[in-house]
Amino acid sequence: MLVEDDASISEMVVDYLTKEGYRVETAKDAGEAAARFDSGRFDLILLDIMLPGGNGLDLLQKFRSVSRVPIVMLSAKDGEVDKALGLRFGADDYIAKPFSLMELSARVQAAIRRATEYADSAPGAAGQEQGVITVGSLGVDPDNFIVTKSGEPVKLTAKEFQILKLFVQHPKRVYTKAQIYQSVWGEEYYGDENVINVHMRRLREKIEDDPSNPKIIRTLWGIGYKLGEL
Repeated sequence: MLVEDDASISEMVVDYLTKEGYRVETAKDAGEAAARFDSGRFDLILLDIMLPGGNGLDLLQKFRSVSRVPIVMLSAKDGEVDKALGLRFGADDYIAKPFSLMELSARVQAAIRRATEYADSAPGAAGQEQGVITVGSLGVDPDNFIVTKSGEPVKLTAKEFQILKLFVQHPKRVYTKAQIYQSVWGEEYYGDENVINVHMRRLREKIEDDPSNPKIIRTLWGIGYKLGEL
């Protein structure tokens, strides 16, 4: 689903993605997008931030509260605040206008591929059963997308869960930001530290007793991150 109020951009994106083999439904405002989301099932959502009748970030939070569908934010505002907010609220990617259709298509393909690969490793995938991994008060079930803290469920986005899973499955390893990005996003890292910083901060807010003094995922300054020894 493409949520975009600019008719010329919408038509251009739909034409290009249709030629690439995708079936695209469109919504021109927040109300129409919410209605289509409630009545349909999508493999990915392209979501503009500035919309008539509502804010794209509000829609993002609504969609993310009930679905892990990949969401790529679109915005004419090429600002760190918009990007950070989008990622913080659970967006999978962010692309600033004006963008090339080739780049947009590549981002769409990558986001859908990551979601498909994650689904292949979810419950029922052959050879994946590992059981619950305990780290301090945290319990992580890699196969069933379940995280608990002191017995209480913790809601993570797909990216947050994949980052946590990476560390609990490799407790002795130190990961640089580039290695985290390549492992979780499946793409080459071009030095955009903000993506990792936002996701790591959001994850720590959910799993750490004191996010400002993290114990579960420790920062090794100038190197990267490592699972703490609890």
